[in-house]
Amino acid sequence: MGVCVGDFVSKFLKIKCDDCGNEQIVFDRAAIPVRCLVCGKTVMEPKGGKGELKTRVLEVLE
Repeated sequence: MGVCVGDFVSKFLKIKCDDCGNEQIVFDRAAIPVRCLVCGKTVMEPKGGKGELKTRVLEVLE
């Protein structure tokens, strides 16, 4: 008999860089720091599960 623990549904997020306004799509469970593709600012850091966002989310993609 299997046991289901928690909700492990990963999502992609459309985010916008606060510094340059670039919009890009990132995975919500970052394993390495994610940087803006235009200006290089760190927009997400890994935190042992879901990444910690340093900018705002425009949309959650399903």
